[in-house]
Amino acid sequence: MTSKSLHVVLFPFMSKGHTIPILQLARLLLRRNATVTLFTTTANRPYISTSLSDTATSIVTLPFPHNIPGVPPGVESVDKLPSLSLFYSFVSSTKHMKSHFEQAIRSLKTPVTFMVTDGFFGWTLESANIFNIPRLVYYTMSNFAITMNRVISFNPHLFEGKPDTELVTVPGFPWMTATRFEFDDAYTGPDTNSPLSKWVVEQVLATTNSYGIVTNSFFELEPVYQEYWNSNLGPKSWSVGPFCLGQEPRQKESLSDQKPSWMVWLDKKLELGSPVLYVAFGSQADISLEQIEEIKFGLERSEVSFLWVVRRSEDGFGFDDGFEERVKEKGIVVREWVNQREILEHEIVKGFVSHCGWNSVLESICAAVPILAWPLAAEQPLNAKFVVEEIKIGVRVETCDGSVKGFVKWEGLQKKVKELMEGVKATDMRKNVKEISDTAMKAVEDGGSSWRSLNELIVELQTKSISA
Repeated sequence: MTSKSLHVVLFPFMSKGHTIPILQLARLLLRRNATVTLFTTTANRPYISTSLSDTATSIVTLPFPHNIPGVPPGVESVDKLPSLSLFYSFVSSTKHMKSHFEQAIRSLKTPVTFMVTDGFFGWTLESANIFNIPRLVYYTMSNFAITMNRVISFNPHLFEGKPDTELVTVPGFPWMTATRFEFDDAYTGPDTNSPLSKWVVEQVLATTNSYGIVTNSFFELEPVYQEYWNSNLGPKSWSVGPFCLGQEPRQKESLSDQKPSWMVWLDKKLELGSPVLYVAFGSQADISLEQIEEIKFGLERSEVSFLWVVRRSEDGFGFDDGFEERVKEKGIVVREWVNQREILEHEIVKGFVSHCGWNSVLESICAAVPILAWPLAAEQPLNAKFVVEEIKIGVRVETCDGSVKGFVKWEGLQKKVKELMEGVKATDMRKNVKEISDTAMKAVEDGGSSWRSLNELIVELQTKSISA
């Protein structure tokens, strides 16, 4: 390391799935004796302050824009939007924080070595350039996903004239086929001139002109895709994860520190030797009443022990029919906030029905738990593809029409739950995920690939800062 002090600015997007990994990255940087300044908004500050209360992280609060069309006053997080249809209004409004962000940067007492801002904050590139601060981008995606999306964006006519479910060979990757449904509509949809599609292009251009990407991954997990990105696309991706390994699991502090009810339930299942399936679809998924009914039937008829976390918006969504009473010996429905990592790391949890958000995939990998992939939106179909076809640590859910985001009947869910938990392939999946989990642990240890990558990034940018 050079002698110059290391000061890193972090600015996560206002969504738990984007914020939590950045809080974990903050801990990785603090281990390198960095000064960390984290930007957020008034309503999001309490969560961040509590999460980092045991660290010396400095938190700067910016005012969130007012009078956003359709967004209720006081809502400053995507998780709290009444509908995801308001996403574009919400995310595009963040550029109005630019002047406040720059004023706050100007007032910092210690020179900033580099900043890491969310990929949705393309406008921060101009701010970074004003102060001659290298901007690195953070996406909640893997190298595999960003590579596939970029390749498809360079080949906009790839799916023209073909059915949405027809398999097409991916340019540059002759062993891989994909359907249009596996990509976000912003890249392959019928209206690529929509405001949202244009906004996506703006963010991609800002990323292209940034110093690099900080990726929540590790080299051994996806070497082909990281190397392809760095050799053919760019800017350079620095894989320094899994970020979740930057924070030790919470320890019970005293006898008075009571376990949550769901942990007590898992402990009882462990005593009984009854393997548990964890079911969760993230904080933003919109799941219909009809689909929830099928999930209930499928889980009940599978006769597998399960812990199902439902969002508050889904609470009461068909749960007043005696379902919980009928399954009380086997399953539990949890409505409170849970620590997903603690659940996955419980030794009785042997499978995960997941929407395949990248954070969830990594947490499952680190806990060595195989996945039943049920992608719902964004790049999740690509993550599911990676989980099932590339690293072979899971199976896909069975949809009615065979598409990646189709409706799932209870019979299909029951069949795939059994396959994940008890099937012939289950042993191979558990072996694969355990090997990858062990590699992930080594990647973040001193001398590991992610440890070296973060050190190289820091040294490179400190040297750049000294020579400036």
